[in-house]
Amino acid sequence: MANSWRRERWDSLRLLTPNWQSRLPGLRYDGSDPDGYMTMGEVTEFIERFAKVSRAPVRTGVNVTSVRRAAGGYQVTTSDGEIACRAVVIASGACNRPSVPQLSAAVPEAVRQLTPFSYRDAGQLPDGGVLVVGASATGVQLAAEIRRSGRPVTLSTGEHVRLPRLYRGRDVLWWMDAAGVWEQRYDEVDDLNRARRLPSPQLVGTPERSTLDLNALSALGVELVGRLTVIRNGRALFSGGLRNVFSLADLKMNRLLDTYDEWALTSGRDGEFDAPERFPTSRPPESARLQLDLGSGEIAAILWATGFQPEYSWLDVPVVDEKGRLRHDGGVVDSPGLYALGLPVLRRRKSTFIHGIEDDARDVIAHLAGYLVS
Repeated sequence: MANSWRRERWDSLRLLTPNWQSRLPGLRYDGSDPDGYMTMGEVTEFIERFAKVSRAPVRTGVNVTSVRRAAGGYQVTTSDGEIACRAVVIASGACNRPSVPQLSAAVPEAVRQLTPFSYRDAGQLPDGGVLVVGASATGVQLAAEIRRSGRPVTLSTGEHVRLPRLYRGRDVLWWMDAAGVWEQRYDEVDDLNRARRLPSPQLVGTPERSTLDLNALSALGVELVGRLTVIRNGRALFSGGLRNVFSLADLKMNRLLDTYDEWALTSGRDGEFDAPERFPTSRPPESARLQLDLGSGEIAAILWATGFQPEYSWLDVPVVDEKGRLRHDGGVVDSPGLYALGLPVLRRRKSTFIHGIEDDARDVIAHLAGYLVS
């Protein structure tokens, strides 16, 4: 993970979670800004410090090129030799490569294409307009940064998760933690597959603790259009119905805020916080464009903020489905002795956050230990 933050993230990126939530077994944030958000370098340093604190026998600079079934367990091929073992824990994460739609092949050659892995800062972009595709955390952050560089920005948005940065005087993720939202187990979620595919919420970690939603982007001058559906003859076509998409995001946000308010009342702590509040509804453009001529010169670059995918080309065990996802039940992979950690809603809603890994790891390792003695 430290290597990902060092080499596969843009320069201005900060964690979405406040510093006080950054905790691992035996290591907690101990700096002077608990309500701030770690920078890329600080995240790398935090993880490297954990490696020293935990004293785990980690081999650095070693690449795994193959994991396959073998007598008695698994054979792991690495750049530093072979390892025979009874069990393997896959902790390579869910964001190993950017997910770029196939329609990108139809983009005219004159338009430069980037992903969050190849983008570092707005200075590397060509002069001209930029189309950002995707309005989750990555998309809104990069759309705002590029717009502040002076470039015209168009943001293509579909289903999204809207959240305020602060609610009733506390970070919105404080509420998720306190109200137990993050503790919901995977076997309690009504539609687990959908929960695991949800886009990351529209949040940004800044010293000002500011909210970055679509209203804020509109105020910056970002043009909002619908979901990109096809590129035909050099024209990008967008879906209509932005008003419905915005209304659904507002509805879900308000339902979540209702959950926080209810928790504050039932826990007897309502008086500790500011009064309940509701935020202005998302304002769709009066007349959103339905198409954009990519050959006109208006758009010089497209940034695909369309999510990420795991990468299992090295896994020579038939446990990956047709969509490239690992088949597992709460981290117990569909092959005896094979386990996973760090995937969305692995065992709890907090599974992919730094502070969420400890509880998942305890559960998974308990199952692994039982397997080894069986």
